[in-house]
Amino acid sequence: MRDAAGVRRSLLAWYRRNRRNMPWRETRDPYRIWVSEVMLQQTQVATATPYYERFVARFPDVRSLARADLGRVLALWSGLGYYRRARHLHEAAGIVVREHGGRVPSDPRAFATLPGVGRYTLGAVLSMGFGLPWPVLDGNVARVLARLTARPLTVKRPADARELWALAESLLPRSLRRAGGQAGPGEWNQALMELGALVCTPRAPRCVTCPLRAACRARALGLQDSVPPVAARRTLLRVRRAVACVRHRGRLLVVKREGAHLDGLWEPPGVELERGQDVSAALAAKLEPLGIRARLEDSGARERHTITHHDITVEVWEGELLGAVPRAGARHRWVPSAGRSIGLSALGSRLARRARAGSKPTRGRARETLSRRASPRA
Repeated sequence: MRDAAGVRRSLLAWYRRNRRNMPWRETRDPYRIWVSEVMLQQTQVATATPYYERFVARFPDVRSLARADLGRVLALWSGLGYYRRARHLHEAAGIVVREHGGRVPSDPRAFATLPGVGRYTLGAVLSMGFGLPWPVLDGNVARVLARLTARPLTVKRPADARELWALAESLLPRSLRRAGGQAGPGEWNQALMELGALVCTPRAPRCVTCPLRAACRARALGLQDSVPPVAARRTLLRVRRAVACVRHRGRLLVVKREGAHLDGLWEPPGVELERGQDVSAALAAKLEPLGIRARLEDSGARERHTITHHDITVEVWEGELLGAVPRAGARHRWVPSAGRSIGLSALGSRLARRARAGSKPTRGRARETLSRRASPRA
């Protein structure tokens, strides 16, 4: 790219004037930067911020996270989505304590082998936490680079991704440092992401206020609205489920879920439905192994949420407990509210809050979105 040094100067000057205040930008602690980067993957900044603040208050360093029970970790992650991130982070913390003396490794080979650490996380933590010259490439950075070069490159195509990574590396400052210890590579990476989040947005980019408008080939050619190409949306698979809201003295029965996406989280017992299935009988069969009998009635409420490429409609059935109340077990409990003592799914949290209020659910639409969002850092 022509005048890469000028591009760096212009963008860094803009970033220092316009950067948003975020708690993870006030630290050089590699652990806290790591936590923030994991949370920000596929998540909006405004959504991730309170989770980050609660998480580092409870687990201020890698040793405290490694010692923690996974259930406690998932409880603090509850509602943030993509729970595999939390499991990987917890597992990786244990490895850091056992194999690296409780210090996040700055060696790229060592850090890259940790669970959940991909090329993006590697570059983010090494550049922002250690000041090492490693590039990053997320959706925001890819969009900025594609428009700067007016090339129809998308990070979703492997060949394009390789070119974008090469562009990101070519622009990376190698030795620039500022007073106060802010390392150039880390600051540059954040500046690229900030530009994509605030100015070089997916739709209606704010080219008039862009600090790189003079260097942007897409703007010069009038292609800023068509570069990069918009990826086709994946078709959602529609799924019907039903859950049994069995209550006792204001508490809601929840069970530990199993499966690829919500494994280890808690919510009311439920079943996936087939066309024409007797829902009451299916839910009763789900309750039977727990020693619970209940009179079930369809409340008429429907909850909708999206997990990866599944569009799920959940029928909420109210259950009146019959007979003795079984004690909590390893895979079922009675919860009074959406407290953070256990990791409730988003659906479990909503229904538990209603249990505490003593009210029945109402019709509504809610989303627990675990699918990839555009510009997650916006």
